Amino acid sequence: MYDLISSNKRRSAYLIASFVVLLGCVGLAVGALLGNGVIGTVLALAFSAVVSFTSYWKADVIALRVSRAVPADPQEYQRLHNLVEGLCIAGGLPKPGIYVVHDDAPNAFATGRNPNHAAIAVTTGLLEKMNRVELEGVLAHELSHIRNYDILVSTLAVTLVGAIALLADMSIRMMWWNGGRVSRSNDRENGSNPLAIIGFVLLIFAPIAARLMQASISRRRETLADVSACQMTRYPPGLISALEKLKVDTTVTHAATTATAHMWIEQPLSGVGDAGKLSRMHSLFNTHPPLEERIALLREM
Repeated sequence: MYDLISSNKRRSAYLIASFVVLLGCVGLAVGALLGNGVIGTVLALAFSAVVSFTSYWKADVIALRVSRAVPADPQEYQRLHNLVEGLCIAGGLPKPGIYVVHDDAPNAFATGRNPNHAAIAVTTGLLEKMNRVELEGVLAHELSHIRNYDILVSTLAVTLVGAIALLADMSIRMMWWNGGRVSRSNDRENGSNPLAIIGFVLLIFAPIAARLMQASISRRRETLADVSACQMTRYPPGLISALEKLKVDTTVTHAATTATAHMWIEQPLSGVGDAGKLSRMHSLFNTHPPLEERIALLREM
């Protein structure tokens, strides 16, 4: 188990490093188009550093607010609090903030930056449709994200994807708004400058590459969280039963957005829940492994 956690952290670190390299390449691409690669790289890295720092401190607040989550009253949601407290004792974790999202779809997510600054949110649909052992399995899954520091890795990955996409979009728009003045002023140089051409192509494909890396990180952490949850509860059938219910439930999680879809235990957006029916290309961008695969893996434990 600890080897899996170490492997997850190591691979995630490699992918985050790849994001930084990709950001540097985007900076070079911007610089190639503007005539100064060093300035472009410095600006790209500085911009991503500011965005990442802000997300590190405020990601949980933003995620909870966007999802319209409210604190779970200990009296009204006593079963929820009791289950979380018991799992925290079993997993050696401090109790996170507990929130409820008023949504009919059964779903849940964890957010924060570390075990001491974390929160779990569950939908009212999850509380209504899951029995005790199923709910315990889902909560253990979310607590595993906290224990394995997946919440931090996920926050950084999503932030860097956004930074890369924003930088690329802004750069391309600036080129159009300027009416090609930069290229016209250097027609003879840039017209035959392969670096400028490569830079433009990179700006187009960098956001796609970043999205693929972020999806890869998310799929890895979902699989590991399932395994960790069963280690925590010592009862795999609980989570298996919960995932089977999620598989047949077609209710759309209205509280979810494209920006927060990766956080939930099950793909929350309409039309993408049954990953098994997606094409191979489409599945590469999916942030969750197919529920069939997750269930099959747990059955082997």
